[in-house]
Amino acid sequence: MTRASVVVPSRGGATRLPVLLEALAKQTHPDWEAIVVVDGDVDGSEQVLARYDHLPLRLIVLPTNRGRVTALNTGFAAATGEVLIRADDDFEPSPGHVAAHVAAHELAECGAIGQPLNIAPDNAYMRAYGHRADELGRAAAYAADPQVRWRFWGGNTSVTRAVFDRVGGFDDRYQGYGWEDVDFGYRVHRLGIPIVMLPAAEVRHHMASIDTVTRTSRAYLSGQARARFEQIHGLSTTEAAPASTWERVTRRLASRLDAESAQRTARFVDRTLPMLPRPLGRKAVALVVESAARAAEMDHKRDRHAD
Repeated sequence: MTRASVVVPSRGGATRLPVLLEALAKQTHPDWEAIVVVDGDVDGSEQVLARYDHLPLRLIVLPTNRGRVTALNTGFAAATGEVLIRADDDFEPSPGHVAAHVAAHELAECGAIGQPLNIAPDNAYMRAYGHRADELGRAAAYAADPQVRWRFWGGNTSVTRAVFDRVGGFDDRYQGYGWEDVDFGYRVHRLGIPIVMLPAAEVRHHMASIDTVTRTSRAYLSGQARARFEQIHGLSTTEAAPASTWERVTRRLASRLDAESAQRTARFVDRTLPMLPRPLGRKAVALVVESAARAAEMDHKRDRHAD
C-alpha cells in the first residue's frame, strides 16, 4: 500500500496541471502517488499528463463532464494510499506538503486542513476587495474554535482511508458550485474526529483572473449550496446579524436580485471600481457579493416551500 495518495479532480486543467505536477515531483516524502481525474477532457489534458509518466501518476479520464463530486469520489475510490490528500489542479504545493499531511495522521486520528495562499493577477477587484478578503479568511480559519473548523474544509485537506470510508465519500446531492467539501468536513466532525489546521501544509493557489462578476457568480451558487447543506443537515450556518444599516441594505438588495440581475450589478461594480476610492470600492464589492449569496439562499428556500 502507498503511504499517501494525492487526489486531483480536474476539468480544463491542461495549463494548470504542469505547475502542480512539477511541484509534486519535488516532494520530500518518498512514498506517494497522484490520482488525477479528468472530468471530461475538453482541452487535451490527457496528452499533457502523458508527459509525466516518470512520476507515480495515475490518470482517470471520465468520458463526459460528471461534476466535481463524481470526480472526487472516483479518485478517492481508486487511491491506494493510507493517507488521502485532496488537491485542486491549480495548486503549487511546497516540497514538504505531502510530508506535513502524513505527519498529522501519524500523531492521532484527525481530519487535516491546509490553508490556500491565493495568488491572482493584479486588478482593481483584487486591490479593492480580493486581497483583504483572503487575509480575513485565512485569519478566521486559524482563529476558529476547533468545534467549527469543519466550515473551512476545502481543496487542501486530508484524512486516512479508514476515516474516508467511515464518512462515506462526497455527497452527490451537491451538483453545482461549492459546499461538497464543507459537507464532508462536517461529517468528519460529526463522527467526533478532531480537525486540525496545518500551517506547514499551506499551498500556493494560482487563481484564474477574478473580478466582481466571477466572485458574485460563485457567491450565488455557493448560497444555493449552503441552503442545500442546511436542508440536508437541519443545521443553520448563519450567525444572527445585528440589525445594522449594512444588514438592512444587503437584505433589501438581496430581495431584488436573482442570478441574472446579480451579474448585471456586478458588471456595473467592475466598470466603476477603477474610479472609486479603495474603501468605497471594497464596500461596493462586498455589498453585491453578500447580497447575491443571500438572494440565492432565499430563492432556494422559496422553491423548497413551493414544493
